[in-house]
Amino acid sequence: MPKLTINDMEIEVEPGTSILQAAEQLGVEIPRFCYHDKLSVPANCRMCLVEIEGGPPKPAASCAMACGEGMKVKTESEMVKKARKGVMEMLLINHPLDCPICDQGGECDLQDQAVAYGFDRSRYHEEKRAVKDKDLGPLVGTVMTRCINCTRCVRFAEEIAGTPVLGQFNRGEDAEIGTFIDEVVNTELSGNLIDICPVGALTSKPYKYKARSWELKKTETIDVHDALGCNIRVDSRGREVMRILPRLNEDINEEWIDDRARFSYDGLSHKRIDRPYIRDEDSGKLREASWEEAFAFISEKVSGLKGEEIAALAGNMADVESMTAMKDLMSNLGSPNIDCRTDGGVYDVKERSSYLFNSGIAAIDEADAILLVGVNPRYEATLINARIRKNWLEKKIPISLVGEEVDLTYPYVHLGDSPKDIEKLVKEYAGKVKSERPMMIVGSSVFRRDDSLAIQAMLQKAAEDLGIVKKDWNGYNVLQNAASRVGGIEIDFLPQQGGKGFAEIMSGTKDGSIKALFLLGADEFNARVNVGWKTFVVYQGHHGDNGAERADVVLPSAAFTEKDGLYVNTEGRVQMAKRAVTPPGEAKEDWAILRALSEHLGKKTLTYNSASELRARIQKEWPIFKSLNELPAIKWAKYSSKSKVMKDSFAGYRQNYYLADPICRASKTMHECVAKFQNNEPVQEAAE
Repeated sequence: MPKLTINDMEIEVEPGTSILQAAEQLGVEIPRFCYHDKLSVPANCRMCLVEIEGGPPKPAASCAMACGEGMKVKTESEMVKKARKGVMEMLLINHPLDCPICDQGGECDLQDQAVAYGFDRSRYHEEKRAVKDKDLGPLVGTVMTRCINCTRCVRFAEEIAGTPVLGQFNRGEDAEIGTFIDEVVNTELSGNLIDICPVGALTSKPYKYKARSWELKKTETIDVHDALGCNIRVDSRGREVMRILPRLNEDINEEWIDDRARFSYDGLSHKRIDRPYIRDEDSGKLREASWEEAFAFISEKVSGLKGEEIAALAGNMADVESMTAMKDLMSNLGSPNIDCRTDGGVYDVKERSSYLFNSGIAAIDEADAILLVGVNPRYEATLINARIRKNWLEKKIPISLVGEEVDLTYPYVHLGDSPKDIEKLVKEYAGKVKSERPMMIVGSSVFRRDDSLAIQAMLQKAAEDLGIVKKDWNGYNVLQNAASRVGGIEIDFLPQQGGKGFAEIMSGTKDGSIKALFLLGADEFNARVNVGWKTFVVYQGHHGDNGAERADVVLPSAAFTEKDGLYVNTEGRVQMAKRAVTPPGEAKEDWAILRALSEHLGKKTLTYNSASELRARIQKEWPIFKSLNELPAIKWAKYSSKSKVMKDSFAGYRQNYYLADPICRASKTMHECVAKFQNNEPVQEAAE
């Protein structure tokens, strides 16, 4: 390994390490604009110049210069400072210098480096050039005159997003960044272009002129729009969320987030339920009510019902605390009819390995072959799709798909669309797979079939036969797509002994066997169609969505940015969401609503009086919640079933990516994305 000296400090590095990377290991900061550690190295901004003793009599670009044995590097010599000042002067020749109105102000790399290497006047007296702004869609705004042609956006679109629509045109003074045929940047990761732009050329359209970074309160939390648990930062002012940005977590989302997580925040303030409502029995319309009146009405309707006549469903965004409180309430009422799988999926959950992403998300980087089964990772888990693409780019691994053909950002071999194609694959390759770390990723839609248990047994056996599961490697991964799903399974928010599951509860509301139904933020299905009209429905949630439309009583609750809550992601990692703002109006946290309701139902009152007491109760019964942000060790246990596999093809992903949950459906920005990216007719704007 080469050993070199940087600013009189000796360091030994791996072969191929650049001088810039070696300097970072020593804590020496070298300015840069074009270099990004997740992208290829173009070495075109020249800001990272350093002096190499004994080398050519000129500064060298440290991002592209590999470390050599015995090198002596200076990063702060007079030659280096003079060269960097020259580069900065050139970059500012045509820059509009409009920092006072630029949304990047306060977070701009160019501003920061101009303080260190800029000059207080210009020697350039010609007319500045201007570049026409580009239309990249409803999310990313452009002021291309600010662009310094670092090409970070071009490389991100091609290498990470897999949609190479950006490029650099012309040469010299006429060089500019743009799209080839004036098309929008149609990728679910487009918001990351804003983060990687070192100047204000690419900014957020929804955030334009809304706030300055130093005005905002910054809260580190997690995203709940899918089951990955991407780490995010919520920036707020007062009780309004102003923007959402990614947080670095190499094990989950690296430093990216998808557009749904980043831009749907305007839905947090639209179509909100901010007070209790009761449906008038004469007019059929919802009317405002007090908390006491709503609780008394629920108590009146529920009293006298047997436990088996009551049921509860938890939605995709429910936190572990609220599901625990709902489970305890149902237990006190004597009801075994609870379920968190509101997508209709059915699978055996006795062993954690049967419903988790066993290898862990980061292990995708280690896989040398990937088999996708009934899944569309581009929409079901965008950051997992990005990891698969990164692996394919670096190692050209073979990727196969059994299921509906989909448009992914990397090439794959389509092996078929039904279980028989899995069986055919096993017959052909059992015992012959030479991959050291093969991986199978199974979509949750695979288990929304009448033969789901047989499918589960078949896939787990296939994983063993193909060497996907072996002594030192478990590549069998189930990709959940709901933030609450794994947490609900862990606390057994599933049909208790003799209880009914989701499908049976829906049938029970129509045949009269279920007379009262509690919906804990359950908006994933059309309640007006699926829930019988003779059933008394209590809905608690934060948006006037599917559940509220059918409810007889509506109780306002807090959204994920308005409460502290535990979530478990698809790999079984327990994480804590943090409160960034306060709930609107009279809305309260879900567990607190259920605690107060329990006092009115004439049964045993829930025993915890604070969130900390509730979490202590959770950790006592389910020890996995004692450890936060840790990847659990999962023991492999194969499930077996005597039922037969049907010949039906695997169903594909049917949700609209931009309108997949209540927050997104209330978001004006997400509706604009549907109209622009999915070539639909303009949709009606989300109501204020």
